[in-house]
Amino acid sequence: MSEPFRLDITNLPDLAATAGRVGPVRTRMPVYVDLLPPCNNACPAGENIQEWLRLVKADADEAAWRELTRNNPFPAIHGRVCYHPCETACNRVELDGAVSIHSVERHLGDKAIEQGWRFRRARPATGRRVLIVGAGPSGLSAAYQLAMLGHTVEIRDASAQPGGMMRYGIPEYRLPRDVLDAEIARLVDLGVRIVTDHRVTDLLAEQAQGGFDAVFVAIGAHLSKRVDIPTRDASRIVDAVSFLRDVASGGRPVIGRRVAVYGGGNTAMDAARVARRLGAEESIVVYRRTEAQMPAHASERSEAMAEGVTMNWLRTISSFDSDAMTVEIMELDAAGRAVGTGRFETLQADTVILALGQEADSAFLRAIPGMRFDRDVLQVDPRTLMTDVPGIFAGGDAVPSERTVTVGVGHGKRAARMIDAWLDSRAPVEPPKHDLAGFDKLNLWYFGDNRRTTQPELDPDDRVTDFDEIHGGLDEVQAHVEAARCLSCGNCFECDGCLGSCPEDAIVKLGTGFRYRFDYAKCTGCATCYEQCPVHAIEMIPERS
Repeated sequence: MSEPFRLDITNLPDLAATAGRVGPVRTRMPVYVDLLPPCNNACPAGENIQEWLRLVKADADEAAWRELTRNNPFPAIHGRVCYHPCETACNRVELDGAVSIHSVERHLGDKAIEQGWRFRRARPATGRRVLIVGAGPSGLSAAYQLAMLGHTVEIRDASAQPGGMMRYGIPEYRLPRDVLDAEIARLVDLGVRIVTDHRVTDLLAEQAQGGFDAVFVAIGAHLSKRVDIPTRDASRIVDAVSFLRDVASGGRPVIGRRVAVYGGGNTAMDAARVARRLGAEESIVVYRRTEAQMPAHASERSEAMAEGVTMNWLRTISSFDSDAMTVEIMELDAAGRAVGTGRFETLQADTVILALGQEADSAFLRAIPGMRFDRDVLQVDPRTLMTDVPGIFAGGDAVPSERTVTVGVGHGKRAARMIDAWLDSRAPVEPPKHDLAGFDKLNLWYFGDNRRTTQPELDPDDRVTDFDEIHGGLDEVQAHVEAARCLSCGNCFECDGCLGSCPEDAIVKLGTGFRYRFDYAKCTGCATCYEQCPVHAIEMIPERS
């Protein structure tokens, strides 16, 4: 297929205006372009979403899975736990609902596990060795990309099993452990060595002893932030990370009938929902700000409330005693900050779970000369993710970023490519981005109403009885129907509209998969092809001299 024309269309005149369409001398001409789909642009892992959806539409699921996993090796995981910003950006929101990208991704991931699909190493062995500290999403992602590039990779992690917060923070009702294990197993099959129960305390010594040429630090944020709450029984105040880790490891802590969770993030929602599954009749969230200011994802909050979790906005815990806690009622000041009112109320609780945020255990890095920190957060070059110490890179929760699985996977991919360039003494190259194919650029006469496919899910009353997975997957037919809803924003999908509309027979079809070309000897520049193109894969430009 010929290389598509690259063009900055942001400041072009309106050359497609119909007034004076055709004159004795052609002043404008059509060109085929490829624009950036908003879903691709919004994906923190950098997936080429539109392309793998196209392959699903073409009934090429394995090819779609291989395209997807070029950027993200964990589709079965991400199809369950990603908050899918790609869907928020999807242009189909303006029509009849975003494409359910995450559910198609999950379908591909689950099918790959069922079919036993494995990764194929892209490059021969380089002889270079890379140490990764931390087996969470960022570390595992980097390991995959580095192994695919031919490097020898070893991960060292302090926990008993790999996965990081995917295993010890995300409850099983969102991410079944057999799915997590299956996707990690592919990395081991690829040759990645994972050493567990190994806490790194002297990084430089381990690097030297292992003969590692580079290091990627992906330690995650496993330490809970604490706050002093006056109490007579400190044993009944626990931190959310330890609580979730205990449950994920098979423990069933005694928490009583009434549980209060202090905090407003996703971890707080998970803790409150897990408490319900452990038998708490009342699970309440105490948050010092308003619902609108709550950092928890909207879907997490709504699912928690559907399962009987009660939200207490504008409240802060002042003390905890026996089976009750005293909370101060808050209000917002003129700047929107929560401030105390001096008014108090009593709430019943047998256990208080603190979910006030997490931080990385980065103490072992502070002994390395040249490492730079902002409080607990390790500072890196935002483009290369390399620290101020040459050859030591960092990503995921250890560096300034949004703390999600998908962001971590994106960091791992970026770090791997930067490490590969650094090992080869190459300057990293960032490919230019195409212009964004926003909804205003589309001309969607081609597409009819086609409502989003809904995933099956357990009834809220049934969810809290155990840790069974809440959301089901799409079947083969549903997944393909959903993929077919993709509008192919900004990229030709060979609808033949231009071919059929051209009055001069100036468009040549090159065959399936090869798109079209213009015969400029026949083209008059009338812009009919441009005006009918539903996805803005054609642009009108000034006539070339």
